[in-house]
Amino acid sequence: MHSLASHLNQTIQRENPHVFHMLSHVGKLIYFPKEGILSQSAEAKAKAKKYNATIGIALEDGQPMHLKVIQDTLSAYNPKDIYEYAPPAGKPELRAAWRKKILEEQPSLANKTYGTPIVTNALTHGLSVVADLFADVGDSVIIPDKNWENYELTFSIRRGAQMVYYPLYNENMKFNAEGLREAILAQKGKGKAIVVLNFPNNPTGYTPGVEEGKQILEALKAGADAGINIVAVTDDAYFGLFFEDSMHESLFASLCDLHPRILPVKVDGATKEEYVWGFRVGFITYGGASNDLLSALEQKTVGIIRATISSGPHPSQTFVLKALTSPEFHQQKMEKFEIMKGRANRVKAILDSGKYNDAWSYYPFNSGYFMCLKLSTVDAESLRTHLLEEYGVGSIALGQTDLRIAFSCIEEADLDDLFELVYKGVKDLEQKK
Repeated sequence: MHSLASHLNQTIQRENPHVFHMLSHVGKLIYFPKEGILSQSAEAKAKAKKYNATIGIALEDGQPMHLKVIQDTLSAYNPKDIYEYAPPAGKPELRAAWRKKILEEQPSLANKTYGTPIVTNALTHGLSVVADLFADVGDSVIIPDKNWENYELTFSIRRGAQMVYYPLYNENMKFNAEGLREAILAQKGKGKAIVVLNFPNNPTGYTPGVEEGKQILEALKAGADAGINIVAVTDDAYFGLFFEDSMHESLFASLCDLHPRILPVKVDGATKEEYVWGFRVGFITYGGASNDLLSALEQKTVGIIRATISSGPHPSQTFVLKALTSPEFHQQKMEKFEIMKGRANRVKAILDSGKYNDAWSYYPFNSGYFMCLKLSTVDAESLRTHLLEEYGVGSIALGQTDLRIAFSCIEEADLDDLFELVYKGVKDLEQKK
């Protein structure tokens, strides 16, 4: 084991031995090199006033070399803010701006200890880094039965973890906190669990209410009290898109001081929140009891980033930073929020009209990009393919009964027609039976 990795491990063990035992084999071995090209280049950048022949970029006339055909498109930006490598942890100004944004949107964090967000290549990469650091073969990853399919690829296929499922909704169609509690306590023999909390949920668009949130925290604490070390990952991809009376903060804030055996990890990003899907800018933020612990986890995280993608793209980080610091940012974001809320409300009005009750019911939704129909008479995959082939309508089939509709990408004026076509598709299939 490298001495730097050993030193980080010693720090984590000293600050919180439970967190050390959460680390995967890779997580214990990884470190960020203090000696090497990056560190020597950083030293040269500060001290080499005559010639700096260290870093692998090309310079011309004192600025990064670039092609005019590209710079003409990006003329609003200084070449140094788009062509140079971004640091492995991300552009420092962007990290600080995102930390400020998190605190503004989640005032409960005001007196909590949490780190500075580390930039990832969007949320999938962030979750992949978490998997590398904390998931070993056989470790349990707990997610609801209605989930984003990429979790299986990220934690199970790549890392060999065991996926543990519980029903998302209880008999009252509220969040199934008791099911979560049972799934966590069932891991007592292993002594470790990774719990992924995704709200607003993909695919259902559901965010628990405040009381449900308290029940989730109680379930996690019960597991920790039982001696289970829990990596609590809040996948906050759709954060802020809360259209009704639900939690309006991530559970990350409440998790930050909940129990020594619980490590809060917030994975979020500009992808969905700021409508910049192709920019691929995400973040990992750790909560912890001490700055030394947070620093050690950051070093290991940056080590994983250095070993995989080296660093994220600089231009998109600059674009997001400019947006966050613009005086028009909040107003423009609110305008888009109102559009999204209008679409969600229209979908609910259509579904609550009773017009389609013979064809489907729907799972509770109040946030995010999606909602799910529960089909009553036909198979979801059969309906999906029929809608695509006969009506040119795309949807996502999940299991036998569930059909996911992304209202985020449909104009409000077109939603009535969309559901009318889905209903026609159901009736077509019913007649073929």
